[in-house]
Amino acid sequence: MLVTGASGFLGRAVAARIAAAGHEVFTFQRRASGVPGVADRLGSIGDPVSVARAVADIDAVVHLAAKVSLAGEAADFEAVNVGGTRSLLAAAEDAGASRFVYVSSPSVAHAGASIVGLDALPADPDRARGDYARTKARAELIALAADSPRLRVVAVRPHLVWGPGDTQLVARIVERARAGRLPLLGHGAALIDTTYIDNAASAIAAALERADAVHGRAYVVTNGEPRPVAELLAGMCEAAGVAAPGWRVPAVLARGAGSLIEAAWRVRPGADEPPMTRFLAEQLSTAHWFDQRQTRADLHWTPEVTLDEGFRRLAASYR
Repeated sequence: MLVTGASGFLGRAVAARIAAAGHEVFTFQRRASGVPGVADRLGSIGDPVSVARAVADIDAVVHLAAKVSLAGEAADFEAVNVGGTRSLLAAAEDAGASRFVYVSSPSVAHAGASIVGLDALPADPDRARGDYARTKARAELIALAADSPRLRVVAVRPHLVWGPGDTQLVARIVERARAGRLPLLGHGAALIDTTYIDNAASAIAAALERADAVHGRAYVVTNGEPRPVAELLAGMCEAAGVAAPGWRVPAVLARGAGSLIEAAWRVRPGADEPPMTRFLAEQLSTAHWFDQRQTRADLHWTPEVTLDEGFRRLAASYR
């Protein structure tokens, strides 16, 4: 089977998980995955020739490769997230693959309001916030539309994946906290679900195994332990040995500032991610936690690592 995007944090964990279960695993991305026991097929998801070569003799695909960023050219998100998914689906069908797991994001159905105890809502590219979420929503709809008795497609949306080695969520939180640039938005009381890396990987592997039974559907995956955002940020900061955020910004002010920063970034982009966007402000100031009963029942899956154990492992990694 093929795992795309295996040089990334979650993709690497998924490839390792599936290989450890005894499957022959190939990976497809632009640089070596570094995953023991897998064979890399290097190339770009934007190159149809490389994609076709990658899926040769493959019976199942787990697609994680994506452009993930708070900023960037809209055309780049479209080319990688939408065009790459469409190309991979066509190549998988031509190669005779029978299962396809599309790794999506809960942001495809997030329109700025709180999500409280809901299941996976339909992907909505017209209301999703930002180019990443909009293109992931379009790609998910394309993937699920390709579901058929011949190619069984299932979408999995892991929510805020973190753990040791995470260079995105955890590393950015710690870096900003260390520099004194990490405020709490509002009172920091919004309940948010997150997913420890091992649990996200095992859920995706479970979706692959259960694709014949659950195809055509989208599933949100979380630890099922919603915590106040202030507690989550404090836990990550404490694990890294830095002070938790101690100053607050009104949520409405942060959203307005995020919109202005996004506009300025499009005209004159900085060297890194923008310090705030409207999407990020909404994510940090609104509740988003999900009912996991259907996900666990359908995928025959339960999380293996609790949040508290995850924080202990994160702290050990920093030591």
